Amino acid sequence: MLLTAATLRGNWATLLLPINSDESIDYNKLSDEVEYFIEQKVDGIYTNGTACELHNQTEEEFYKIQEILATLCHACQMPFQIGVSHPFPAVTLQRIKNTLSLRPSAYQVILPDWVVAGPVERVAYLSRLAEAAPGIPLVLYNPPHAKKELSSHELQNLSSEIPGLIGVKLAGGDEQWFKEMQWARERLSVFVPGHLLASGVHKGIASGAYSNVACISPGGAQWWWRLINTDVYTALEVEKRILDFFDECIVPFKNKGYSNPALDKLLAASGGWNSIGTRLRWPYKWIPGTETEAVAKRARKYLPEFFNNSFS
Repeated sequence: MLLTAATLRGNWATLLLPINSDESIDYNKLSDEVEYFIEQKVDGIYTNGTACELHNQTEEEFYKIQEILATLCHACQMPFQIGVSHPFPAVTLQRIKNTLSLRPSAYQVILPDWVVAGPVERVAYLSRLAEAAPGIPLVLYNPPHAKKELSSHELQNLSSEIPGLIGVKLAGGDEQWFKEMQWARERLSVFVPGHLLASGVHKGIASGAYSNVACISPGGAQWWWRLINTDVYTALEVEKRILDFFDECIVPFKNKGYSNPALDKLLAASGGWNSIGTRLRWPYKWIPGTETEAVAKRARKYLPEFFNNSFS
């Protein structure tokens, strides 16, 4: 199930962290979540992205999460990626070494996040990670809130230096950005935000998304991905409705200072497919569950197709 730049594609669902009232992780709900993603036949599952609250786990919890994911995915040949990101480079490296036996399809990593790594340091860092994971490819997560957001030219240089780097997760950009990223079509799998997937594919750059849209409905997001590949103009119309829904129901919470994990959990709760809830771990504030019903109603108004169990 190892991925390549050519096979890393599609609608990838993010694992969200179910948090109990005592701030422990509910591993039974976590297992149920993975099983639901598998049932919905998403293209892949990844863990320890922002939505999985990678920044707020102990190492013991980290390893237990990965073991649950790997066991369930291997049982049905579901591709999965382990996010080993940590601000301390040595911890990231050790996480790779300690999870090699889980045989992930790829590792997702961030650049060192406390002191900004320069060009030579970035190559040294990713080279060491690649050496620690022989044969297992790397995917670089470089969001806008990273200490260093890489330019197209910097990404191209990294791609040339690190053969094991098969993909990147980026925020996308304007028309000029898409022109500058044309080189990546033959070199990397480029993932864009879930709510911009249709336009990213239409512009010839995007290969898929680590999808916030899948938080609303994993099966609905998978239906949309199929539509993107068969009728992109209709898929673009769906994207417009997704953006309208976000503008009305999600952006106001973002403007109130809620974090991306809080927004993702609100989307998942409003989708109604899970019992994860909206709770985040201390010290982060979460969106009250009482807000879910109104958002759920608007989601079904804007995106009725996402709540059709047949996803025809």
